[in-house]
Amino acid sequence: MAVGRLKKDKVTTSGNTAARPSNPEIGDTHYDGTLGFLMIYDGTVWVPSSAPASQPTIVVTDVGTNIAYGTVQGSVAFTEGATGGKAAGFTATQSAQTVTQSSTPIVLTITGNPGSYSFGGSAFNAFGTSPASNSVSQTLTSLPQAPTINTTTLSAADAVVNWTLNSNGGKALSAITITPYLNGTTAQAPVNAATTSSTSHTVTGLTQGSSYTFKVKTTNANGVSLESSASNSVTIPITYQMETLVVAGGGAGGSPMGGGGGAGGLVYTNSASFEQGVSYTVTVGAGAGDTTEYSTASSGSPSNITGGSLSLTQAVGGGGAGRWNGQGASSGGSGGGGAPNTGGGAGTAGQGNAGGSGGQSGSQFPAGGGGGAGAVGANGGSGDAADGGNGLSTYSSWGAATSSGENVGGTYYYAGGGGGGYYLDTGGTPPTAAPGGYGGGGYGGRGNDNQSIIIVGSAGTANTGGGGGGSGVYPGVSGNRVGKGGGSGIVIIRYNGTITAASTSGSPSRVVSGGYTYYTFTGSGSITF
Repeated sequence: MAVGRLKKDKVTTSGNTAARPSNPEIGDTHYDGTLGFLMIYDGTVWVPSSAPASQPTIVVTDVGTNIAYGTVQGSVAFTEGATGGKAAGFTATQSAQTVTQSSTPIVLTITGNPGSYSFGGSAFNAFGTSPASNSVSQTLTSLPQAPTINTTTLSAADAVVNWTLNSNGGKALSAITITPYLNGTTAQAPVNAATTSSTSHTVTGLTQGSSYTFKVKTTNANGVSLESSASNSVTIPITYQMETLVVAGGGAGGSPMGGGGGAGGLVYTNSASFEQGVSYTVTVGAGAGDTTEYSTASSGSPSNITGGSLSLTQAVGGGGAGRWNGQGASSGGSGGGGAPNTGGGAGTAGQGNAGGSGGQSGSQFPAGGGGGAGAVGANGGSGDAADGGNGLSTYSSWGAATSSGENVGGTYYYAGGGGGGYYLDTGGTPPTAAPGGYGGGGYGGRGNDNQSIIIVGSAGTANTGGGGGGSGVYPGVSGNRVGKGGGSGIVIIRYNGTITAASTSGSPSRVVSGGYTYYTFTGSGSITF
């Protein structure tokens, strides 16, 4: 039978450190006369067992994560000193606050905002408390502070949410999140602001006719802030996306020996937002009046639609034409044609084109054609009368549905320039009168010095914005020397469907054709859907 080894009794010895047992076992004790401590062997070293805990060192770390703004937390980790008794527990100190526990680390919760805080600590056991540890300063962070909500406004069918950012909790923001609440209660899909410094965001895709409030929250590396309070409530208006054609009044032709009038500016928008219940003012520009001998050829008047948050570029009136001996052509939606030996007026970008320049060759005095929405006016040349620039044919179906626009072979045009006048300083036959551009431009006048041929130009066609034809008669020759006026403008609103406007003024016509509804204004008025 095997015989086990007898375990010796624990040994207690005394003396100075040199007298410690050379081969101690765990649990052996020894009174150290040099240190004055009772020592116990822990299997590796002799540990004081009858002395106060030794002075510890501390390291403080920021807890930060998921710590609500207004409080911060520091984690204090203790390391015992090499001399003194084994610690039974630790005390962490921050200002007047102390927390004691048997284990390390100790987490201190502090009421305060992110910033730098100082910490201290000590260790203790049954024989006493250690000296104070080193003092440590540490920056503590938290979740961000909730933003402050500001006024929410409407932009057509979108909501513009505004807020003020508050403290970032001591760490850079990584997101700003806006949450819509339908009827103030049911959270909808949240969206993030464009940048982490944004103070405004336009929320799109909201349900028309519904009411919303909005709350904003921010995120940093520690987590997500509380939401702001709710914004004011906004009701998303019901809007209709419509096409608009806005044509200004045409300019007058010049007199005497004048250029053709410029067409009124043409502005097309394929998706204009009209809000339900908002009254929109429609302005239809008048065409310029006839030009008497040596009078200034005036420009047409602008056209526009305004109201609510609708933003449309105003159509500029057509430029007046130049005349012989002293009146230069004007710029406008499209520019007026120049008189002999002078340049034409400029057009407005996106609305029309320049008028043509006038020419002179011996006894021939051709003036320039007025610019049109689709092309520049022709220059006056030897033996040729200068045509007005053509208008645009993009809106041919609009003309068919509204009985407006100039119909050329089944295609409808708007905003054509007026033809230039032509004077022949002999008894011969001047060329055929210059036609106006497609889209209501008036043809130019022509004549000769013995009055055997005097053709008076024509006015721009009403409700097309066409420019008027120029005079082709020299002032020393009797007869009708009038430069003709421009055509009035037009405003057409079109949409897919057959809904009827709630109210109108100015008596626009309403036509349903090809699945579209057209409201055509030939004079100023208003419309509410």
